[in-house]
Amino acid sequence: MSKKALILTWEKFQDHEVIYPYYALKQEGFEVTVAANEIGRVFGILGAHITCDLLVDDLCPDSIDDYDLLVVPGGVKALEKLRLEKNAVNFTKNWINAGKTTFSICNGAQLLITAGVVQGRKLSGYYSIEPDINNAGAEYSRDNVVIDGNLVSCPHYDFMGEWMREGFKVYNESN
Repeated sequence: MSKKALILTWEKFQDHEVIYPYYALKQEGFEVTVAANEIGRVFGILGAHITCDLLVDDLCPDSIDDYDLLVVPGGVKALEKLRLEKNAVNFTKNWINAGKTTFSICNGAQLLITAGVVQGRKLSGYYSIEPDINNAGAEYSRDNVVIDGNLVSCPHYDFMGEWMREGFKVYNESN
């Protein structure tokens, strides 16, 4: 049985935070789907591109069963748009509520906040959104990697290697 991961993003994503996880997931044997705002090449804020396979508009809240792991990368410009998309918000809410493994980095936490799934949890995100995380009822941490159940978060791409390594441990323990 093949493992399937979904990277949920939008154009102007933080390049490092999409490309590194994409290839790390592939290296771990995952079939990776990228959902964004258009099919084909989607460009990050620094100009790198990734191929998008699925439109965010085509995500259904009950399609969580199609995937085993969710990655929510950052990029403030991407998240400003993504968190306004009802399909992305509802999918994320159902995903987290189902207790499925989630990797969130940097401004990716903004989607979790909008989905209303962080209250009472401990997580990280980019340093400037610490007040947003706290105001949403979560406990903010500046640690390189924060694990709260099946939610694995990280504040910055400087820590991606550690974040992915620890995240895969969480995934493997829960599956």
